[in-house]
Amino acid sequence: MPIAETRNTNPKNLIPGATGDWEVVIGMEVHAQVASKAKLFSGAPTDFGGAPNDHVSLVDAAMPGMLPVINEECVRQAIRTGLGLKAEINRHSVFARKNYFYPDLPQGYQISQYDQPIVGEGTVVVEVPDANGDMEEVRVGVERLHLEQDAGKSLHDQHPSMSFVDLNRSGVALMEIVSKPDLRSADEAKAFLTKLRTILRYLGTSDADMEKGNLRADINVSVRRPGEPFGTRCEIKNVNSIRFAGQAVEHEARRQIAILEDGGAIEQETRLFDPGRGETRSMRSKEEAHDYRYFPDPDLLPVEFDEAYVEALREGLPELPDDKRVRFQSEYGLSAYDSDVLVADRAIANFFEGVAHGRDGKQAANWVINELLGALNRADKSIEASPVSAHQLGALLDLQNDGTISGKIAKEVFDIMLQDGGDPGDIVEARGLKQVTDTGAIEALVDQVLGDNAEKATQAKEKPAMIGWFVGQVMKASQGKANPQAVNAMLKEKLGVE
Repeated sequence: MPIAETRNTNPKNLIPGATGDWEVVIGMEVHAQVASKAKLFSGAPTDFGGAPNDHVSLVDAAMPGMLPVINEECVRQAIRTGLGLKAEINRHSVFARKNYFYPDLPQGYQISQYDQPIVGEGTVVVEVPDANGDMEEVRVGVERLHLEQDAGKSLHDQHPSMSFVDLNRSGVALMEIVSKPDLRSADEAKAFLTKLRTILRYLGTSDADMEKGNLRADINVSVRRPGEPFGTRCEIKNVNSIRFAGQAVEHEARRQIAILEDGGAIEQETRLFDPGRGETRSMRSKEEAHDYRYFPDPDLLPVEFDEAYVEALREGLPELPDDKRVRFQSEYGLSAYDSDVLVADRAIANFFEGVAHGRDGKQAANWVINELLGALNRADKSIEASPVSAHQLGALLDLQNDGTISGKIAKEVFDIMLQDGGDPGDIVEARGLKQVTDTGAIEALVDQVLGDNAEKATQAKEKPAMIGWFVGQVMKASQGKANPQAVNAMLKEKLGVE
């Protein structure tokens, strides 16, 4: 059945070719490993890292007479994901057999869902820069989400003349999230994957770790002249990096444009992306649904639940990224940019709220984004591995705000905390870093600097802007401990300027 057009052409997304402009049309099929302790149809564990074939039940190995039993936790996680995608939840869904041969697919078929999935249509909202550099909102339709079992893994590098099969992944629950063909650029494709990963992590329905293969995307790419019907698509299989997804779309779109402009035709096929060469290559001709000979699995009853079951799961959902972003702007007065940075990762958002609680939100955001995340990025560490806790960073801001230390000393203490850890109050006390607020001590420093620079002091009376230089000299003489406001006020008084 042809898919209805849901987006108008945006000129900024057009790709210039030798014979005119082209538009790329992108749809995605994203596979996310469900966060569950057991597999979809067996009790075998999903925590990997053991020996090959160590986590395989008789069901996973497709031994004769073994029957699958649905794991309710996987159903719950699929429903929660559907709710997070603002999607329709189907209270009646059916598992089907998808017939194809892989050496690491023991049954000779995959248990999946076809025309009656557990989740129907939904929406993911992403933001991408427009032609002026402003952020533009793009609504990406979700066609469906269905549950299916993963295959095993073929190992080709263990022996010079043989391949081995590891079935540890066989039967692990996957959610396949199918988008509508609403994406129109590599940037939009990357933004969609990024947003989807964020939603899954907020919900806790998948760790969405692309490096481990727990989130991977099949990307359908076609090109057309603006306003024309959809072209023939090619599927780029198993892309496991957001950066690679963007590169794959760029290359595949230009490959297809070159073929069409040369008078050729696009053949529907499945392709692989080669990150080393930055190009796609043919894998096999693309199968259609009828090639898989879907039929309802006779060993599994339909999955049915009532509305109360769905509502109970809805009530247990966490605050999702879009809602948190709006709240951060209204509650803490943050900019759209700062809010986007903080809500992109649930752990970072939680850390920020730990710092901002009872304090100035903008100041907390500035320290978390610019100082802490900057330092963690340079050290290649995650927020979970931060040597400075939210409580410690909040305590540091309190010392700065109550005048115990200056802003400059606060950054010095922060660097010590990053390096050696420790409570900021103890560090300030042990190292004698308290701010000098005694007016007598500050006056002595001011008099010393003015006396050493008498000529400049005379000039400053005519050019008040020079006071900034004197403030710097006094702060230097105090090793950064003098209260800057007190220094500035006293210099103005001594020099007789407003």
